[in-house]
Amino acid sequence: MAADPLTPAVSDRICKHMNDDHGEAVLAYARHYGGVTTASSARMLAIEAEAMRLDVDGQLLQVPFDHSLSDSEDAHRTLVAMLRALPQP
Repeated sequence: MAADPLTPAVSDRICKHMNDDHGEAVLAYARHYGGVTTASSARMLAIEAEAMRLDVDGQLLQVPFDHSLSDSEDAHRTLVAMLRALPQP
């Protein structure tokens, strides 16, 4: 199956999936990669080529990626890799 271009519709689909099924991961992105260690809630608003946009406790936060995302498959691999790279408690 071919990967989809990173369009606003694809971003919306990724965000809905992450917010509905992986809320703890979104919060972990905000805390670790966004530096908001005291965050109590986070929602993914958009996935763009250069960064993810999050709403963290009512404040907009942009978390940059380590490379420019090429498509939906790259976004998936990158989000999973970021999660796996988090320090384990």
